[in-house]
Amino acid sequence: MALMNKQRTLKGSFSLFGKGLHTGLNLTVTFNPSPVNTGIRIQRIDLDGQPIIEAIAEHVNETQRGTVLTQGDVRVSTVEHGLAALYALGIDNCLIQVNGPEFPILDGSAATYVDRIAQVGIEEQNAPKDYYIIRHKIEVKDEETGSCITILPDDDFSITVMCSFESKFINSQFATLDNIEQFVEEVAPARTFVFVRDIEPLLHANLIKGGDMDNAIVIYERQISQEQLDKLADLLNVPHMDATRLGYIQPKPLQWENECTRHKLLDIVGDMALIGKPIKGRIIATRPGHTINNKFARLLRREIRKHAIQAPIYNPNEAPVMDNIRIRELLPHRYPMQLVDKVIELGSNYIVGLKNVTANEPFFQGHFPQEPVMPGVLMVEAMAQCGGLLVLNTVEEPEKWSTYFMRIDDVKFRQKIVPGDTLLFRVELLHPVRHGVSSMKGYMFVGDMVVAEASFTAQIVKNK
Repeated sequence: MALMNKQRTLKGSFSLFGKGLHTGLNLTVTFNPSPVNTGIRIQRIDLDGQPIIEAIAEHVNETQRGTVLTQGDVRVSTVEHGLAALYALGIDNCLIQVNGPEFPILDGSAATYVDRIAQVGIEEQNAPKDYYIIRHKIEVKDEETGSCITILPDDDFSITVMCSFESKFINSQFATLDNIEQFVEEVAPARTFVFVRDIEPLLHANLIKGGDMDNAIVIYERQISQEQLDKLADLLNVPHMDATRLGYIQPKPLQWENECTRHKLLDIVGDMALIGKPIKGRIIATRPGHTINNKFARLLRREIRKHAIQAPIYNPNEAPVMDNIRIRELLPHRYPMQLVDKVIELGSNYIVGLKNVTANEPFFQGHFPQEPVMPGVLMVEAMAQCGGLLVLNTVEEPEKWSTYFMRIDDVKFRQKIVPGDTLLFRVELLHPVRHGVSSMKGYMFVGDMVVAEASFTAQIVKNK
């Protein structure tokens, strides 16, 4: 999948109507465009003040037969199918308005959401999409249920799901989504499912008041008496069925043999939308459900907070974008003040550079002889040189220009730099260059950790 580098929202609004799976209420849900960096938010327009819930994993407080978001006294449930459609289609910002405590169940899948998003269209926004890139294995297990979700590094977002049910009709199945672009055709139409044996307990729990044969796969695999089955049929307001005929009893046949497991995969996508960022990694899920999905999403959100600014990926086998020779053509600095060895990535408004810190750096002779530590001022200078390369790469005859500090702000040093460290710099423009003045934000990394950061303003001046 090619990276979508810009945030996205809807081109217009659309509404869907239907009954709620658990409440049985007639509901309307409306999806609206939303500004950059606002994320996915859900608004209860039927309540006083029309409160808004931010769609994040920490706001999930119930996972029985669906994902329930709660913030204060405000609650909304059965959100996972709509959120899955937004996530799979790369929509970062959307305000969802609903006039009740849950989204309508529709046909029990995400297909209607996907169709309406395609009809209204998707709009790119003028802000970068903020991916969270998985760098190492992360795993959540539930020893009691045997559920497990693992995520591994990968170039794209992909999911493999393995399910095991106590049923001769769907004993063990797996489903795979290798490319998120396959979601529309291969996953979105997969319907939710229920076993007949679970219907009565769910009704007693005051759930599935809006459940019927048109919005779920219904699996009847343990024979009960004709009287019991007739009673359930009356409760669900559906025709009586022959109690001796086991199997799938919904009118619409299975679309795939593994439709139930594909729906589990759909639910994972919806619950991953609550992470708040698009993910690059491969999820492997064994016996997933909303409970473990939410535990996993919360864990990833903690990881994201721990690494709020992710280090660039450095592959020493790849040729640099700028080598030492090209750097000397752009920068006037020479030994011992050239503090960028190579550039490994260069965009229109950002640059990634590298310096290998050796024991032979001249500043270690006096800073300090017994405990060599790179001076903080040189750490800022190195980030600024990297920013200078970004700006000077855009001018003609760069050797005739120099950059000079005008201002340095918000400097933070988080860890000392010592011989043997490989420094990665990521510097981005905060504003377009105007009148020869550029404002930049720089980060310095060792491994995955931010070790220094600073904002600085520089002026590009033509040499006399």
